[in-house]
Amino acid sequence: MKAKSKMSGLLCLLIIGALIFALSGCASSNGSGANTASSGQKTVIEYWHVNAQTQGGQAVDELVKEFNAQSKDVKVVAKFNPDMYKGLMQNLQAEKAAGKTPALVQIGWAYLDYFSNNFSYLDPNEAIQKYDPTSKSFLKDNFLPNVLDLAKTSKGKQAGIPYSLSTPILYLNKDILKQAGLSQDGPKTWQDVQQFAKTIKDKTQKYGFYMQEPGDTWAQQALMLSNGAKIIDHGKAAFDSPEGVQAYQLYADMVLKDKSALHVPWDQGVTAFINGNVGMLYTTVAQMSNIEKGAKFNVSSIPSPPFVGKQPKVPAGGSFLAITAQTEAQQKAAWEFEKFLYGVKSMATWTEATGYVPPRKDVATAKDGLKDFVAKNPMINSALVQMGKAVPWTSFPGNSGLQAEQTMIDTRDKILGGQASVASALKDAQQQINQLQK
Repeated sequence: MKAKSKMSGLLCLLIIGALIFALSGCASSNGSGANTASSGQKTVIEYWHVNAQTQGGQAVDELVKEFNAQSKDVKVVAKFNPDMYKGLMQNLQAEKAAGKTPALVQIGWAYLDYFSNNFSYLDPNEAIQKYDPTSKSFLKDNFLPNVLDLAKTSKGKQAGIPYSLSTPILYLNKDILKQAGLSQDGPKTWQDVQQFAKTIKDKTQKYGFYMQEPGDTWAQQALMLSNGAKIIDHGKAAFDSPEGVQAYQLYADMVLKDKSALHVPWDQGVTAFINGNVGMLYTTVAQMSNIEKGAKFNVSSIPSPPFVGKQPKVPAGGSFLAITAQTEAQQKAAWEFEKFLYGVKSMATWTEATGYVPPRKDVATAKDGLKDFVAKNPMINSALVQMGKAVPWTSFPGNSGLQAEQTMIDTRDKILGGQASVASALKDAQQQINQLQK
C-alpha cells in the first residue's frame, strides 16, 4: 500500500476461517462469485459488505431487495463479511485462491493500495464507458473531484467510487455525566476525557470510557494523530514518536491504571454504552442509528477532541465500492447495481440507516435527500463539522499491508492487556512494520 492513503475519511491471509468462508459461504460461482444465468434469466451477482445488522446491515438488505424488485436483468445476493474490512480482505484473498471473485465489494480505505496491488478490478470510468455510455458524465456530475480522488491508487488509477465516509465521534451518556457532577457538554480535550472517565468511575462505579476495538486501529490512529503524531512518514512507519507514545499512554492509563476504561471487543463495548454502563463511547458515526434506537438515556455526541494545544485530526473512515467481476455479464450487472446504490434516494436510505456522510454532493439538498434527516438527527453534525479536519486513514505501503495492520492490532492488544509497555510495544511494532516493507 502507499505511504499515505488517498482517503480523506486500518497477516497471514489464508487463515482457516477465511478458507472455510470461501469454500462453504459463497454461492456456487463460476469465476465471478455467482452464477451468470442462461439467456432469458437474470444475471446473479454477489455483493460483499461488512455491515452487521447493528451497523447498516438492515439497510443493505432493504436496498438489495428494492433493486432486485425493479431490475429486469440482475439479481443481487448480499454477503456479510465479519471482522470488518480486514475480514473481507482475508475472505477475498481466499476466494481469489479458489479461482473465484464476487462482483462488487466494499473496500476499507486502509486497504486501498493492498487491494489494487493484489486483485483485478474494473475502473468505474471504464465500466461506464463500456456498459453505460449515455452516463459518461455520471462521476463528474455527482462527485466532487477531491472525493473521487479518495479512491485513487498511488498510481492515479480510479479503483472504485467512495461509498461510506465516516469519522470517529464521542458519544455521551448525559445522565451519567450529570450523576458524576460533570459538564453535560462533555470534555474539550483528550486530557479532559481521561479526567472525566476517572471521575465517572470514582463517583458512579461505572466505566467512564470505551474506544472501539474492531479488526482495525482506526480509532487509535485518530488518538495519535490528534496529538500531532504521524503514522507513516516518507513511506516508513513513524508512530513511535514522543507524540505517539504520549497519546497511547493516556489511553493505556485509563484502561490499566485508572481502571476507568473498558478493553473489550467492539460489539461488547458499544452494547455496554447502550445499556448505560459506560459514560463515553468513542466510535464511528455509523453507530449513530444503533445507539439512538437502543439507548434509554439522554444521549448526545461531540466531535473528536484534540490534545491540549493541538489541532484535532481524524482519519476519515468508511469504504469505496469496487467492481471485481471478471466476465462482461457480471461487470455490467455490477455496474447496474452500483449505479443504483449511488442514486439520491438510495444514498439517503444508506445515510439515515448508518450515519455515514454521503459522498455524493447533492444528497443533502436533493428532494429525496437528507435535509429533514439532518434537522431531526443533530448527532450527525458531530461528523459533518469535522470532515474539514479529516485526514487520510493511513495505509501501509507494499504487499504486506494486511500484515502491517495486524501488527498494529496486536500491539493495541498487548498494550491494553498489560503485556507490554507503550514505549516498548510501539518501538517493536514500528520495527516490525518497517521490516515488512523491505
